[in-house]
Amino acid sequence: MKRIVTSVLALVLMAGAANAERYVMVTHTQGTDPFWPVVEKGAKDAAAALGVELEYNFAPSGDMADMAKLIEAATATNPDGLIVSLPDAAALGNAIRAAADAGIPLITINSGLESSAEVGALMHVGQPESLAGLKAGERAKAEGATNPVCLNQEAFNTALVDRCNGYFNGMGVSDGNMLDVSNDVAQIKTRTAAALQADATIDAVLAVGPHVCEAAADAVDEVGADVHLSCFDLTPGVINLIKEGKVQYSIDQQQRLQGYMPVVVLHLYNSNAGMLPGANIPSGPGFVDAGNAAAVAEQAGVNR
Repeated sequence: MKRIVTSVLALVLMAGAANAERYVMVTHTQGTDPFWPVVEKGAKDAAAALGVELEYNFAPSGDMADMAKLIEAATATNPDGLIVSLPDAAALGNAIRAAADAGIPLITINSGLESSAEVGALMHVGQPESLAGLKAGERAKAEGATNPVCLNQEAFNTALVDRCNGYFNGMGVSDGNMLDVSNDVAQIKTRTAAALQADATIDAVLAVGPHVCEAAADAVDEVGADVHLSCFDLTPGVINLIKEGKVQYSIDQQQRLQGYMPVVVLHLYNSNAGMLPGANIPSGPGFVDAGNAAAVAEQAGVNR
């Protein structure tokens, strides 16, 4: 009898596993940015809490055509939901729209807020990037900065362009210098140092990624420049730079939410006849500075 009960229980568990919801997440990381493992962790934490399956994919090349192919491949497996970042709507829009047209519910995250609805997404989870840049610029101006440069590691990424332009607008600068520094840490440091040496009047630098921030701080030290350095996102290294007074603040977009919330929303949508929040979910922006860095230090690079 015990053997029969055990066999029935095993069959029930197998049936449950076979019927589990399955979601696929595709993001534009190349695997070098410390921001994205936190997003992935958030998504997998949500999947584990809800008992659903999650597959996380990215194109190490960083090429948008390769990312589009990953989205197309995910669509072909007919998942219960698709979660995608949208850094380049022109390059990714057709692949995402095809998934929506195939009846796959999808949510965009992180970048592409303005294009989310037009590519067929149910909603977007992420911070308004222009607003985040604007707030960073307004604060830099209030703290005495006047002549900025913005370091962009992904020139194709509209979200990062929005951050830079928002920063310039917040500082009241109409012709700000947005510098393409690439995603290579050595290149980031070299190109930042070169820009500071070429123009001694630069007194403000915004790094729109955490690894960019750390490399920029090294460049500032190497050149001996006196600049107002601010950043986006958190790592233990960025927290230490804030504590040391080398970085004035970093914009926190709470990337764990960008991974966690789409899984929850898709689960509710699939389980409750299309239940959906009435608006996009903004995950930021917020400031981390000397006043609160210690409080979030243990979360940096883990959940924030």
